[in-house]
Amino acid sequence: MKIVIFGLTISSSWGNGHATLWRGLCKALIRMGHNIVFYERDVPYYANMRDLDNIPGGRLELYAGWDSIRARASADVADADVAIITSYCPDSLAAIDLVLDQNHALRVFYDLDTPITLSRLDAGEGVSYIGPSAFRDFDLVLSYSGGRALDEFRTRLGARYVAPLYGHVDPDLHRPAQPLPHYRADLSYLGTYSDDRQQTLEALLLLPAQLVPDQRFLIAGAQYPQNFPWSSNIYFVRHLPPAEHAAFFCSCRLTLNVTRRAMARMGWCPSGRLFEAAACGAPIVSDVWQGLEAFFKPNGEVILASNAADVVAAMQAGDQELRSMARRARERTLEEHSSSRRAAELIKLLERPPRGEPEVLFAVEA
Repeated sequence: MKIVIFGLTISSSWGNGHATLWRGLCKALIRMGHNIVFYERDVPYYANMRDLDNIPGGRLELYAGWDSIRARASADVADADVAIITSYCPDSLAAIDLVLDQNHALRVFYDLDTPITLSRLDAGEGVSYIGPSAFRDFDLVLSYSGGRALDEFRTRLGARYVAPLYGHVDPDLHRPAQPLPHYRADLSYLGTYSDDRQQTLEALLLLPAQLVPDQRFLIAGAQYPQNFPWSSNIYFVRHLPPAEHAAFFCSCRLTLNVTRRAMARMGWCPSGRLFEAAACGAPIVSDVWQGLEAFFKPNGEVILASNAADVVAAMQAGDQELRSMARRARERTLEEHSSSRRAAELIKLLERPPRGEPEVLFAVEA
């Protein structure tokens, strides 16, 4: 298949979770023999932190403005088997018009930010990347979340065919690596700063850092404010490119997964960082949300924590216990949550023949 994607970014992993996911998925699709074209608006904040210049075996189209690539994008879609538009694509409305105004390529919308989309609708706010016809005219709608989110897409946004395409990890990039001294920590956390993660981060990392001041804590990520409540035993890495993720995870005795509030409230929405850490063989302590048990066995493959005391108890677990848990989580990830597995799931969905009635596919499958 020729698959044309209009997305937020694949070229820069700075401050977003889209790029790493698309890199793994596109690489897997190209290995399967598919032809990938990715359209990305060339914006300064990603250009200044770009860590990918091309898609090996595919084509990356960076453009300054929609008018400059309208004709080329139209030609690509006319020649494509599948056209995918994603959430937070800066030119989503123009791309939607282009894709819906043709009958050759399968018309797909992929919402990689499902909980944010639905929470904004709940609040009566507009969603800039959804057109006036919502999802009614797409042949397939993919959701980063499963569970009840799929029913919401069908009933509230008119999706005729909706299925989850969950997060995943590229095991070529995220795998056990040699620890590095400057990433050493008793508990680490990797994630872009977010207001709606801050309360959980304070409960599960900042407070434990105060409770065990002799332990070393490490945070890596972008956009942390000047007034962030640091303490003397919390260290910071401003931006960690994907190539450094494995060393980061493998240098820490335990790593923390924190889910954004909207994702946790919605459930069935694992973060990409959860799979990355597991693929690297890092022991994980995670916040609690509905559906997690479909992806990992609680307290068998990941440790669940609801408060600071749970985190401190996890940090006191024996090394052998943590290593055994991490090994089981890595095995589960390689089998069920790799980019290759998601690519195969995507192709299966794209090859599914249209039906006459609205349908929710795999509503609660992991």
